[in-house]
Amino acid sequence: MKRAIRMTRVYPHPPERVWAALTSAEALAVWLMPNDFVAELGHRFTFRTEPAPGFDGIVHCEVLELAAPERMVWSWRGGPIDTRVSFTLTLEAAPDGRASTRLAFAQTGFEGPRAMAVSFILERGFPKMFGAALPAVLAQLEAGEPPTAPPRKPPHPLAAAFERTFAKLIARREPRDGTGDDA
Repeated sequence: MKRAIRMTRVYPHPPERVWAALTSAEALAVWLMPNDFVAELGHRFTFRTEPAPGFDGIVHCEVLELAAPERMVWSWRGGPIDTRVSFTLTLEAAPDGRASTRLAFAQTGFEGPRAMAVSFILERGFPKMFGAALPAVLAQLEAGEPPTAPPRKPPHPLAAAFERTFAKLIARREPRDGTGDDA
C-alpha cells in the first residue's frame, strides 16, 4: 500500500517570486528546514531538523527535475521514508488583475507502516508551512527584505503526546512475516 500527500495553494505573487522562495537556501531554511540546497539538476543536498526515534534528523535529497520557474522535483530520504517531492507552479490572474501563482505540491511514495505513520506527521505540519511560513517569506521577498523566521510559539500541549505516539509507531520494527509483531 502506498500513500501520497498532495496540496495546492494560490499565492498573490508572480511565479518568479514563489520560485525564489522554493529555490533559495536561505528562504527554504526559514519556511522548511536548514539546508545546503542549490538549484542545480543533480545537486545532492540535505535538510536538517531535530532527531526523533528512528530518524537522525537528516533528510537526504537530490534535485531530479528543474524547469525554472515551473517545476522542481527532489528525491527525499530520511528515517523510514524514501519519497519524491514535486513543486509545480502555474501563473494565474488574481481577481484584482495582478499575477498570482498556483503551487501544486506532492510528496509521493510512502510505503509500509512506518512510512505511512511518518506521512501523517508530515501532513500535519504542511498547512503551517504552506499556509503561514511560506506566505510570510513571500511577503518579506516582496518587501525586498531577507527571509527571517518569526519567533517560535510553544507547541500545543497535545502535540507532544501526538508526536510521542507516532514516534513509538515509527521506532517499532516492522513485522517480518506481515502478520504482527515479531517481539
